[in-house]
Amino acid sequence: MIPDLCAPVDEVAPRLLGAVLRHGPVAVRLTELEAYEGATDPASHAYRGQTARNAVMFGPPGHLYLYFTYGMHWAGNISCGPEGVGSGVLMRAGEVIDGTELAQARRGQVRDRDLARGPGRLTQALGLHAEHKGCDLFGDGPVTLTPATEEAELIMVGPRVGVSVEADRPWRFWIGDSPFVSNYKRSPRAPRATSATPMALRWKPSGR
Repeated sequence: MIPDLCAPVDEVAPRLLGAVLRHGPVAVRLTELEAYEGATDPASHAYRGQTARNAVMFGPPGHLYLYFTYGMHWAGNISCGPEGVGSGVLMRAGEVIDGTELAQARRGQVRDRDLARGPGRLTQALGLHAEHKGCDLFGDGPVTLTPATEEAELIMVGPRVGVSVEADRPWRFWIGDSPFVSNYKRSPRAPRATSATPMALRWKPSGR
């Protein structure tokens, strides 16, 4: 069943944990995601409105938004929210579960744990490039997304990383017991601190 991608982006992101992104023989199980809203989120590419670069974020939900970053790699996002809103979920890390040999060839024979641990590593392992921007992830195109068969038992919530504004917004979500996630404050912390402190979340989507 295709998840409801028209919900608020911070609700969509944790629902996509465990989903499998596939391009050809390589498949990656998503273990870490970040939510980015549109007009109310200055860290989002959609904050200043629609452009040729970010148009996919404003289109139908469930499409692949790719952008080139740091002059060296692509980062991949899943568009979400109602059409015209401009929200997206950044795929920050994953676990290669199929096509490991090809992923290793693309990544330079690194440890399995590091094949897709990071936005640029994830897209490199999958062989994603500019021509895949805009792919319908739930269609018949070359890049597909299969929803998780079951929800993660423990979902961690913490601040976003790699952004200069709104970094403390607790919109990074990751599978708490997975080794295939970023090193940023992976350990659970007590929920007594600020919103920048990771905390555990037993995710129970409403109506599911």
